[in-house]
Amino acid sequence: MKLKLVISALTFGFCSMLAHSQSSHDCSRLKSHHHADMRSDRLSDHYIDLTENYNVHFYKLDLNIERTSTYVEGAVQMHVEVLSPILDTLLFELWDDLWIDDILLNGTTAVPFTRDESAVIVPVDYEEGDHFFIEVIYEGSPPSGGGPLGNGGMNNDSSPSWGNQATWSLSEPFAAYEWFPCKQSLTDKIDSVYTFVTTNESNMAGSNGLLTAVVDVAPDKKRYEWKTYYPIDYYLISIAVAEYVEYTIYAEPDGAAEPIMVQNFIYDNPACLPYFESDINETVDFIELYSDLFGLYPFANEKYGHCMAPLSGGMEHQTMTTQGYFTPGLTAHELGHQWFGDNVTCASWSDIWLNEGFASYSEELMLAVHYPGEEVSSMGGRHFNIMSENGGSVWVEDSLNVGRIFSGRLTYDKGAAIVHTLRFLIDNDDQFFDVLQTYQSTYGGGTAQAADFKEIAETISGKDFTAFFNEWYYGEGFPTYHVEYTLVGGELIVLLEQEVSMEGVTPFFTNDLEIRVLDDAGDYTTLRLTDIDGTASYHSFPFDGEVENVVIDSKNWIINEDGGAEENNNLVNIVESNVSIEVYPNPTTDHLIIKNGFENGAYVIYDAIGRNVLNGELSSSNKINVAALSPGQYVLKINGGQTSFTKQ
Repeated sequence: MKLKLVISALTFGFCSMLAHSQSSHDCSRLKSHHHADMRSDRLSDHYIDLTENYNVHFYKLDLNIERTSTYVEGAVQMHVEVLSPILDTLLFELWDDLWIDDILLNGTTAVPFTRDESAVIVPVDYEEGDHFFIEVIYEGSPPSGGGPLGNGGMNNDSSPSWGNQATWSLSEPFAAYEWFPCKQSLTDKIDSVYTFVTTNESNMAGSNGLLTAVVDVAPDKKRYEWKTYYPIDYYLISIAVAEYVEYTIYAEPDGAAEPIMVQNFIYDNPACLPYFESDINETVDFIELYSDLFGLYPFANEKYGHCMAPLSGGMEHQTMTTQGYFTPGLTAHELGHQWFGDNVTCASWSDIWLNEGFASYSEELMLAVHYPGEEVSSMGGRHFNIMSENGGSVWVEDSLNVGRIFSGRLTYDKGAAIVHTLRFLIDNDDQFFDVLQTYQSTYGGGTAQAADFKEIAETISGKDFTAFFNEWYYGEGFPTYHVEYTLVGGELIVLLEQEVSMEGVTPFFTNDLEIRVLDDAGDYTTLRLTDIDGTASYHSFPFDGEVENVVIDSKNWIINEDGGAEENNNLVNIVESNVSIEVYPNPTTDHLIIKNGFENGAYVIYDAIGRNVLNGELSSSNKINVAALSPGQYVLKINGGQTSFTKQ
């Protein structure tokens, strides 16, 4: 999903009496974090547990919908497999005010049911491994508003630009039940879905998968029959109805057995398609690009496409995005979701980064290829927005808070920025894109958590990203970097210092950092600062010539404020390599004696969270007085070597 504007915090929560409710209830919900990871806040924990007793394998939606209202009527089949030893209660969700006429078991037998707010409770009698289906015949008007784009589960509006009226669904994150009976669980992907929409003959209806038939069902009605056979999450099932014209083009990415259809339903306004045609055509280029970078378009046997609807952004409905307009960034973002969000879906809304962070970074990858140079300023703009506030984690602590899930600053911009940082830390683009492709091939058709992605990145790169995730994904804030430098005997000595915006959460950042050094001949040299393990670190590089200027992180690899660079000829070189330090006594109560005959060396002592707590020059006795330090574990650095010691 791509939002046109940064979303302020929105709240979900409605309270109403149900037509079939046994008794009235207030709006309170039990919101344990475990259940919040996979579910809306409309069910109690007990009811959520009941939905875990079965898997959904197939939906058939057979609905009557017009472009003039959100009114829905028709039938939905839900085919399930029993997971529990005994299933005596089938529970699913449906919006309170949608009237249920009947529920049929296996297509023939009408069964009793009760309703408790959004919960619909059907008594059944099945055992583990059994398969059966229910058919829910219902009708009514879904609620309006409340979603992350200001919409509800089913919406109706007219385009302010083109005048066309449309009805469309938008179920992310918790609103599918507002327009069809369903189980809202991220980790229970549906194997296949049929979506049949009957509407006025002047309309067209778009949905997931392939349009297998358009059937005349009355003198002025047509039924559009869509079928998809790829696994799909509940919130990616979609319908859009309007007066459309079809505009179809084809992509030919490497590895595709046949050209991939890009099927676009565009407003039936004579000025609309010509206005957007060149932007729509870029979809072909983007599919071919992403197929090279991420692996072949994951739904190549069906299609990709767009349905226009009057919303301020887009929603990545699987194989047919609902989109309000066309720009390269928006189109690239929603297409990127077909890999990151649709093919592999976050297993928890807390890990929405796996959807939105990577789709947002897909925009940057598109710019680098098709609008080269713009990706640097684009990432700089993301950094500016991220640092407009000091704190905030990419990981979503409150996975029921819709406004937080879709935070433009944290989920989208910081999410994309730290993917860029990870690419820098891997420091090998072949490996980086291998990580993305392996993630797709490993979890395609299913769901994943951030820890799953981390494991793949570590396996392929051979690097440990624990610190990266602790600091940038779960942590908060950003550093302000300051550099001091001097030249000593053909060596460039660099002191990197950092102040952080959320010291109480993330006391320092250990990621590598690039600086560009301009010499007196006008040439730039890019240097990589590594082994950063505190708020101050020394680095040494061979360097010819004089230093004219030093630029910090010119490619915007790291979210940071630039604290500037300055020459300091008083710096002492303490970065000699391969120096081992021996100290005794260890543990100590009052002083350390340094072995190996260091003379006049500068030393720095860091505490357990990386703060410089003591520094100075060694005396002729090679003794350091540490009596003033509090008891604990410390790191001693001297002449480039380091060791740890314990102060008792």
